[in-house]
Amino acid sequence: MTHISSPLAPLLDQVLAQIESTRAAAHERLFDFLRIPSVSAQPAHKADCRRAADWAADHLRGSGFTARICETGGHPVVIADHPGIGNGPHLLYYGHYDVQPAEPLELWHSPAFEPTVVQGKHGPKVVARGAVDDKGQVSMWLEAFRAWHNVAGGPPARITVLLEGEEEVGTENLIPFLKNNKEALRADAAVISDTGMWDVNTPAISTRLRGIVYTQINLKAANRDLHSGIYGGSALNPINALTKILGALHDESGRVQLPGFYDDVAPLSAAQSAQWDALHFNEKEFLGGIGLATPVGERGLPGLTRMWGRPTADINGIWGGYQGAGPKTVIAAEAGAKVSFRLVSGQDPEKIFAAFQRFVADRAPPDAKITIQKFSGDPAIEVPVDNRFVQAGIAALQDEYGKKPVMIGCGGSIPVVESLHSILGLESLLMGFGLDDDQVHSPNEKFEIRCLDHGTRAHARLLAKLAG
Repeated sequence: MTHISSPLAPLLDQVLAQIESTRAAAHERLFDFLRIPSVSAQPAHKADCRRAADWAADHLRGSGFTARICETGGHPVVIADHPGIGNGPHLLYYGHYDVQPAEPLELWHSPAFEPTVVQGKHGPKVVARGAVDDKGQVSMWLEAFRAWHNVAGGPPARITVLLEGEEEVGTENLIPFLKNNKEALRADAAVISDTGMWDVNTPAISTRLRGIVYTQINLKAANRDLHSGIYGGSALNPINALTKILGALHDESGRVQLPGFYDDVAPLSAAQSAQWDALHFNEKEFLGGIGLATPVGERGLPGLTRMWGRPTADINGIWGGYQGAGPKTVIAAEAGAKVSFRLVSGQDPEKIFAAFQRFVADRAPPDAKITIQKFSGDPAIEVPVDNRFVQAGIAALQDEYGKKPVMIGCGGSIPVVESLHSILGLESLLMGFGLDDDQVHSPNEKFEIRCLDHGTRAHARLLAKLAG
């Protein structure tokens, strides 16, 4: 049953039948997309990123869209338009065709850019870099468009597609692109599938995204590496100094020690806390899947609150000194680290970065020459759930899964959501189909075939809901 009491109901039934009858071909198209190693971070794959953009543009043209490749200061953006066949709203679909580097390659069970379908605990899954982030999720709505085109001559709403190639490296060139193309990208709402489900049987809509401040700190001391026997006990050791500073980021209760870090953090409402408690999150099982057993973070708070509703600080990488085989008794001249802060609603990224600079300066020893770079700074997002687009997403997912989706938070960040709101004035529907164990950004990234297929049908239903 489609549960749409409108003239679109018979059409939707045909669209869903079309999706089912062409499922194998749709999977093959996704596999072709996944074979393109569009790694935006690596200059050697610049041509592959353009090839992925061309592939997506051709797919859209095959569904009746007018598509073009737009140049930026980095990798190109794909813009495509379809006037639609009905009186539905104007929707902007956003996604990205770039992927994370596949290294370390030796940890993959099959080649990272040769999609392989294997059996898993939920049934067949496709394993490849980009399988779920974000090529597989983009392919869901691409195939929904194709099915509507084949059945009805086009989707029942006006659609603009925005596909970028730099999401995995910070969307540096997307912001000016949005500002310079406001009129071309103007719409009623944005639809994004780059988030997840609650579990494989329970759909979800994400309503909260944490923001981020991503930094690099470098600490230099002597003008060259030193013999630790000659200079040890006299010369400043940059690795010792840096680890001492970063080791003070948290107190014994897990609270971040930056000055004023929590000043703008509002407590969760009773209603929000109750909603998350009702999900009965099993943190022991969640950690068990990655070989851990003991939660960390702010002491005394529930797991979902720590991950969705509280800010964090993490060291993402650290280096310095000799790291080769065997011993080398050296005091390095320099040490460095990558440090990120996940933010919640109310926190200002610039204020947090300034607090980190003060935190480091207050602890810097004499002779330490410290530089701190900020690579990104984006605020957290809260998506209102009472608008018609989110309500249509809820209805579409309920029809597809036979149960109402849950409203969840997301510990990660999707900076474009804030940019679409602040630059284009758009609210976003975050309707994703990934799972916690999809190994996003890790070796053996996968996407469950059942999530892929449900997602395609759900996107077809969404269009009917919004235009019905």
